[in-house]
Amino acid sequence: MTYCVAIALEQGLLFASDSRTNAGVDHVSSFCKMTIFEQAGEGVIVLLNSGNLATTQQVVSRLRKHEMIHDKALTAMDSLFSVAELVGETLRAVIAHNKGETIGQSDVDFSATFLVGGQLKGEAARLFLVYPQGNFIESTVDTPFFQIGESKYGKPILDRVIRPEIAISEAVKCMLVSFDSTIKSNLSVGLPIDLALVRQNRLEIAQRFRIDVEDQYFRDLRQGWGQGLRKVFNELPVPDWLAIDQTG
Repeated sequence: MTYCVAIALEQGLLFASDSRTNAGVDHVSSFCKMTIFEQAGEGVIVLLNSGNLATTQQVVSRLRKHEMIHDKALTAMDSLFSVAELVGETLRAVIAHNKGETIGQSDVDFSATFLVGGQLKGEAARLFLVYPQGNFIESTVDTPFFQIGESKYGKPILDRVIRPEIAISEAVKCMLVSFDSTIKSNLSVGLPIDLALVRQNRLEIAQRFRIDVEDQYFRDLRQGWGQGLRKVFNELPVPDWLAIDQTG
């Protein structure tokens, strides 16, 4: 399984993805699920992917081939909307091709999903969620983040905290707590976590970082969050409709 998150803030865009893939308990491995297209002064595009690994790798390979055939970088396209369109068209074509190659094997799932974000010269930073069918939606002030993969465990903290106006540092903390909740509840999501930051109007990756099992900050954050939750829980009042003589 996979867990990826992208957040659109007034100050820029944040991206994070886990790196665990599995095809059963005997086939667990790590693959980076973040792809970056960057050209100084022109723009930067970040892709996060979940779903069938073969499909996602084919999509990225076709996008790179598209750059070579047209002798034009993705960052030179007229808008992030056009990039999202291209990713959607490529994804749909790859899935259709792979399905055609495996007729009769109905249990094979070739679907995949992409988060596409970044900033191109001449427009503001933007973020899109591209579905397996090739259609896509864009983030808004009311929906400033997208998740793909195993999203349910890490969503509550994002819903409570993430707003476009919050500081990048606060968004990073929230994002990592979201990953902690997901990792704790689902063994198919795991470290390392790849992170990338695109600051508004910089047209480049401002920072890229990988959190592994040795990362002390993430260890401290996980411990502090767990202890804090237990402390707050213990301080919550008992429902007044319980019998006052009840001992447990």
